[in-house]
Amino acid sequence: MRFLDANIFIRHLANDHPTQSPACLALIQAIEQGHEVVWTSDLVIAEVVFVLSSKHSYNVSRGAIRDMLLPLINLPGVKLANKGTYNRVFELYTASSIDFIDAYNAALIEGSKQKEIYSYDAHFDRISGIVRREP
Repeated sequence: MRFLDANIFIRHLANDHPTQSPACLALIQAIEQGHEVVWTSDLVIAEVVFVLSSKHSYNVSRGAIRDMLLPLINLPGVKLANKGTYNRVFELYTASSIDFIDAYNAALIEGSKQKEIYSYDAHFDRISGIVRREP
């Protein structure tokens, strides 16, 4: 099993390179067909979201990022810690002005027994069930 880096997701989703994009498409198809199993990390997913959403590079909308990336994350051949959390992460990310990392952290908090967070970020106050505290 090989590690899947952010640039593979980006080349595939952006389809912006004449040789790398088709090669990434072929790899994704092999994963979809069960010929390849890969693993990746939460940081890779965060990097993909950051790059695709950046106004200086691709400027892709939050909803489009969710619609493109979530099906890839959910492929059985893609192994990822906290994989089941990503549906909620993207729900929070697209439904509010919360940034991706905070959406991820909020989804983790929701799934834990401890529902409190120390933060100055008031957007956590809008997420039902999470109690924000300031130090």
